[in-house]
Amino acid sequence: MKVDNMIKRRGRPTKTGRDTSQTKTELIRSGVEHFTQFGFASSGLDQILKKVSVPKGSFYYYFANKEAFGLAVIADYDGYFCRKLDLHLKNDQLIIEQRLINFVDDAKTGIEKYSFNRGCLVGNLEQEVSALPNSYRDKLMQVMSGWQDKVSDYLKLRCPNATPQECQSLAEFFWIGWEGAVSRCKLVQSTQPIDIFIHHFVQGLKK
Repeated sequence: MKVDNMIKRRGRPTKTGRDTSQTKTELIRSGVEHFTQFGFASSGLDQILKKVSVPKGSFYYYFANKEAFGLAVIADYDGYFCRKLDLHLKNDQLIIEQRLINFVDDAKTGIEKYSFNRGCLVGNLEQEVSALPNSYRDKLMQVMSGWQDKVSDYLKLRCPNATPQECQSLAEFFWIGWEGAVSRCKLVQSTQPIDIFIHHFVQGLKK
């Protein structure tokens, strides 16, 4: 005799004609949009749920709690950003130098599109990590490590004389500078901080 040990979800699914998977995806996307602009710690769920017409009581049918929801949002953003990095840094139709420039230009376009109100979700969460659940620190470090590996792989192609350790260190330096530049863009309402950072980063690669 089998015993059903599955935990019954709280709440009820929404009656919108969407299936569970679609509603969950829309909730995550709404979370990405909201948290990139307003952060996580001080954000409630009301606006996120309202945007996708999900009653608050139904939220717990899709996610155990806000912490689990936030982790799903981070994972979704990571997937999106990894695809963006691969699109540009692995584009063998372009010369190696142009690939990084195209990634930067794409990012600048996105920042300007939302009138400097949205930053990088991971960068935003890093700034408030002391107020976040402990699980977020590990998740953010895992995400950033993956991004660093992608830039490191790119640098191995661009700088064939550099050691793997040097490429990894340069990749870490890139993301430290990048997150700072993106944050400054929101402050000054201009993409100039990114231009300044990438100019000096690229110049450093030529030495």
